[in-house]
Amino acid sequence: MTASGEILILFGSETGNAEELAFEAGSMASNYELQATVKGMDELEIDEVISSKRVVIFCSTWGDGEQPYNAQDLFDGVSELDDDSLGGLHFAVLALGDTAFDLFCESGKEWDNVLEEKGGTRVNDRIDCDTDYEDEAEVWIPATLEIMKNI
Repeated sequence: MTASGEILILFGSETGNAEELAFEAGSMASNYELQATVKGMDELEIDEVISSKRVVIFCSTWGDGEQPYNAQDLFDGVSELDDDSLGGLHFAVLALGDTAFDLFCESGKEWDNVLEEKGGTRVNDRIDCDTDYEDEAEVWIPATLEIMKNI
């Protein structure tokens, strides 16, 4: 999946909010000359992440700061990679959470950190969104796709 213009958009979600945003970003990608593949984190193998040039992650936080069920196995797999395994990866993370909980947006923060630790290059700052995330996402998604277009 290293062809020019391809972008992998992944979601980790329990309630569907991160999934909805991922598909929204996927539908907008063609406006930025990008061919998007949108998948739940449980719908791909780790090799797809390793071989990707561009990845955008939408991830909610579940329970007491845990990864969503569909994200845990992929997160564990990425965490076990050697440092610099993701050296060719350009990424951005949109985290969803609820400020009523102590570990606000923890899962997204963990993704942001592990992708960088494994050699990935952050191309846009992680955004930590509360329950009223729509306005922030509406600005962040096109800005991220514009950056990705030029990679």
